Amino acid sequence: MFQRNPVYLKDYTPPPYRAETVQLRFELDEQNTEVTATVRYRAEQPGEPLHLAGQGLTLLAIHLDGRPLAPAEYTTTEEQLTLHQPPAQFELTLVTRIHPKENTALAGLYLSGGNFCTQCEAEGFRRITYYPDRPDVMAQFTTTLVAEQARYPVLLANGNCVEQGTLPDGRHFATWHDPFPKPSYLFALVAGDLACQEGHFTTRSGREVVLRIYVRAHDLEKCDHAMASLQRAMAWDEESYGREYDLDIYMIVAVSDFNMGAMENKGLNIFNSSYVLASPATATDIDFVNIEGVIGHEYFHNWSGNRITCRDWFQLSLKEGFTVFRDEQFTADMNSAALKRIEDVRLLRTHQFREDGGPMAHPVRPDSYVEINNFYTLTVYNKGAEVVRMLHTLLGPAGFRRGTDLYFERYDGQAVTTDDFVQALEEANGVDLTQFRRWYSQAGTPQIQIERQFDAVHHRYTLTVRQSCPPTPGQADKLPFHIPLKVALIAPNGTPLPLRLQGESEAAGEERVLEIRRAEEVFCFEGITEAPVPSLLRGFSAPVKLELSQSDTELAFLMAHDNDEFNRWDASQQLALTVMLRLLEVLHNEGQPYLDSGLADAFGHTLANAALDPALVAEALNLPAEEYVGEFCHEVDPGGIHVVRQYLRRELAQRHRPLLLARYQALTDEGPYRIDATAMGRRRLRNLCLSYLLELEEEEVQTLALAQFEGAHNMTDALAALTALVHTGAPQQQAALEQFYQRWHSEALVLDKWFALQASSPLPGALGRVEALLHHADFNLRNPNRVRSLVGTFAMRNTARFHEADGSGYAFLTERVMELDTLNPQIAARMITPLTQWRRYDAGRRDKMREQLERILGKSPLSPDVYEVVSKSLA
Repeated sequence: MFQRNPVYLKDYTPPPYRAETVQLRFELDEQNTEVTATVRYRAEQPGEPLHLAGQGLTLLAIHLDGRPLAPAEYTTTEEQLTLHQPPAQFELTLVTRIHPKENTALAGLYLSGGNFCTQCEAEGFRRITYYPDRPDVMAQFTTTLVAEQARYPVLLANGNCVEQGTLPDGRHFATWHDPFPKPSYLFALVAGDLACQEGHFTTRSGREVVLRIYVRAHDLEKCDHAMASLQRAMAWDEESYGREYDLDIYMIVAVSDFNMGAMENKGLNIFNSSYVLASPATATDIDFVNIEGVIGHEYFHNWSGNRITCRDWFQLSLKEGFTVFRDEQFTADMNSAALKRIEDVRLLRTHQFREDGGPMAHPVRPDSYVEINNFYTLTVYNKGAEVVRMLHTLLGPAGFRRGTDLYFERYDGQAVTTDDFVQALEEANGVDLTQFRRWYSQAGTPQIQIERQFDAVHHRYTLTVRQSCPPTPGQADKLPFHIPLKVALIAPNGTPLPLRLQGESEAAGEERVLEIRRAEEVFCFEGITEAPVPSLLRGFSAPVKLELSQSDTELAFLMAHDNDEFNRWDASQQLALTVMLRLLEVLHNEGQPYLDSGLADAFGHTLANAALDPALVAEALNLPAEEYVGEFCHEVDPGGIHVVRQYLRRELAQRHRPLLLARYQALTDEGPYRIDATAMGRRRLRNLCLSYLLELEEEEVQTLALAQFEGAHNMTDALAALTALVHTGAPQQQAALEQFYQRWHSEALVLDKWFALQASSPLPGALGRVEALLHHADFNLRNPNRVRSLVGTFAMRNTARFHEADGSGYAFLTERVMELDTLNPQIAARMITPLTQWRRYDAGRRDKMREQLERILGKSPLSPDVYEVVSKSLA
């Protein structure tokens, strides 16, 4: 059984040696690439040995200040090279051999579609050469690439190109220099046969920046949106944060084999092609929005991640949480702010809260890890962004900007910590955020219980707020958090009331941020003459679970009158959730299900209101996801939850069939495809109406859906119609699937959608269909996008069928994880997630899931990535 000692935050020590300059030369060859690395080192602690990380390397030569080292002067192991007694300052030259074609883990230097590319975060650089591969070692890099010119005409690396030329043997070279010191995880190179779309941007100080997006030649026409998104992001960052770009060129390269979404390598971003390539025919509205957001995210890293990086990997949220918050702001400004907030919170509640309550729960700044790749999590990224958002809420926009200006000025060119970030905000605003830092050190989702009381005699309205946080692995007891609770009180006539707390002389607006610091707090509002309906946690002002007893009538009232668009949506979800949980209880008691009249009426009123934003209407009418409903069950019944949700969809469709059909037809847009918020909102609601109508299994509606599929002039409408046909078992589904495949089988990203919509079908027999697709000629277990589209979608998005009581879904996932572990441990470890929640299910499912986890743990060899997740899940 694999075992590796954990790494602990408490054991951090500064590096004994600093790398000042790095010169790299790559003789690129698919089978055997030779890397010559010449590094200038300076001792911080003279006399100490120098330990350099390395994995899978063949050492060909080693010289210190030009002198070959004798074998007694150094030692090598599978993961390290050690110089026993190096001088205080020296130049070390290493020549190593690596094998890019054999690299299926997609970390370090590997091949994608015949092109060379790299992924070095978090610890991939050690697969290229021996080096102090840690983020607090920052150096200037100069990189020379040498390759066969006919096969690899494009040679790219970080920084600016300073020299290029041809060699007499049919090869050519290019040398790139990055003047900004960076850690090795930001190193990148690309070599291949690629086409380029070029754009330009002029910074506010007048610097002319060349923008280049490199893709395969046949994808060149799909780069326009990515280029425009990049230009918008650069302008937004100057306006919102005062951050200018600092090199002469900014490059993006799209590759088809990539473990993550994208990587912010200095000046040379390498992207999963799914976050670059888009045309109306091949990409959905969601794809267009996601591309803009990820393009922005990686660009924003130039300052929040590259110019200032993290001291150690425990500080990962320093760059990722902050940058996710920045990209959320950007997307909100470019599109619908309310819709963006809804989507972000849905992700948090459905998936991150589950992470907080599971065996892999960890603080935003973890205390320890076995494999750092396992901590690129929703907690670090998305909860980390919520922590930054709370700081923004507490300090206000102007105060937050003062703090980030100080942070960028003070720490430029350094590797720092989350404490340094918070300290800059404190000093810029003269506040004490000591208690707030617990958000970085304490794991789990805080729970807020609120009791309310209206005193009609004295015109007072009192909120009693209690906070707690359940135990998590290694943290049994939690101290109170500093929580911003944004509130309003809505009068019976639907207007927000002015808010004056007891002891204040006048009201301070119609919305207040209450700062919760103790286990129990009491807030008394005065001058309240009628019992209001509270609007609490407005805009989801903190990542907490709110417990407040509200009637169906109050929730319907908030759906109709709350002026916070997020809370209007949330009221719709809470009302639907309440009804679903009641029906689940009826199901368990073998009673007769029924359509709740309050929910049905609220659904109809919302659907009929043409004054509302169609996108927000669609979100309000979309029932809570099955995974989210499970969060409110003591023992999750995936089959029962699915039955209840499908029952409600059918009954709501039957009750409101004429209105659903009328809105569907009214929202038809025959004009050219547009990706503005209005057009996307109309398509979103129209397609939701169609999905509800197809639940009725009527020939008229099925014919309507087929006509939309065949006549659609954009992928959003085509895929929505096809998905609805397939997921409801319409008789036209097989012919439509085949038609879609024949049209798009040469487009890898569209084919991913084809695999995913079949894997997510809730109809019986799902596992058999997924197993058959494993043997499809276009399925490739070595391609992460294809694995996520088929295996990941089935295990994580097809809740009822994955959790069939016979455990067949669990056995299927286990087989795939064990196969993947030998190819790509990062992807294998991420696929395990559904099994890690085994304790939340009934005894039969628990035993079957645990059995599969034990089976994985018994595999030999087992990667550290998978070992850590499985062992913690079983602990």
